[in-house]
Amino acid sequence: MAIAPASRSTSEIASGSANPALTTLILAVTGASGSIFAIEMLRALEADDRVGRVHLVISPSALRVFAEEAAVAGRNLLVEKLLGKASQKIVLLAHEDIGAPIASGSCPIDAMVVLPCSMGTLAGIAHGLAENLIERAADVCLKERRRLVLCVRETPLNLIHLRNMAAVTEAGATVYPVIPTFYNHPQSVEDIARNYVHRILQHIGLPQAGAYAWGSDEAPGT
Repeated sequence: MAIAPASRSTSEIASGSANPALTTLILAVTGASGSIFAIEMLRALEADDRVGRVHLVISPSALRVFAEEAAVAGRNLLVEKLLGKASQKIVLLAHEDIGAPIASGSCPIDAMVVLPCSMGTLAGIAHGLAENLIERAADVCLKERRRLVLCVRETPLNLIHLRNMAAVTEAGATVYPVIPTFYNHPQSVEDIARNYVHRILQHIGLPQAGAYAWGSDEAPGT
């Protein structure tokens, strides 16, 4: 079932800055290992015609992980570097800009995904700190009862981590650990990341063509 987009203002529609039939998402990337998952998510969202706008927020720690894991350095032209081309729908917002539109509940957002979600970001969201744009945008999603998916990435988990996961779940978020699947017989690391991303997108109402489904007679990508 597709996400029912939140209502847009008439000024947004009239100006052509938003299409009420398209989905608007927030993708936040934090400083946990797993930048390949964020890159695969960006590629999927860029290719999905149902998605009209992606507000992308990347923490300073995530920038370091991109440099170390994906050999992509710096914030300048980051989206172009990650996608290999410019994007008309993905907008990079500053991590420190708590005055950005997505920091307000009046900004229409259909869902927010934090991928990967570090334990520090999880703690900030669980305790409502709102000390940066990622934490504030997540706090807005919780208070407005919007979908918030936290793709946590850590092991082993201590009691503080577990209690924070329980807290955000009780507040309305979905904790969706970055756990790979192998029943789909992945042939590469990219296959593993792509299948996980497909699972997340299906969860928020954007099922992907070619995604693996258990019991299907079709192989992935057919």
